Amino acid sequence: MDNIELGIPAGIVDSLPPDSEDTKRDMEQAVGGWERELNAALNTEEPASAVVDHIEQFESRWEAYDEYVVELRAWGQSPIYAMAWRDLHAAVIAQIYDHADLDERINRERNARIVDDGIRPG
Repeated sequence: MDNIELGIPAGIVDSLPPDSEDTKRDMEQAVGGWERELNAALNTEEPASAVVDHIEQFESRWEAYDEYVVELRAWGQSPIYAMAWRDLHAAVIAQIYDHADLDERINRERNARIVDDGIRPG
């Protein structure tokens, strides 16, 4: 399977204030690290399972940043950085699903996990 190549959507970078070079650099480093981890996961015995583990981590972080947005607004603070990181996590998840034939494998693995947990759909 081909390696995953992740990127930061221009809309996320454009949404940051002009003096956000450190945040942009942090995002680039984070995306680079995630890309290395995901590509390593593709070379395991069960790549779909390893990738789903990563997706679940991204979803958990996405939810946390989404909660920060609400909390920051409640305190009268700007949530722009929390929104940017939240949106980055959502974009990374979308990029993973868009990669080659991972979409089908991910869905099968997630469905298998639901059944393993004893939750029956329908």
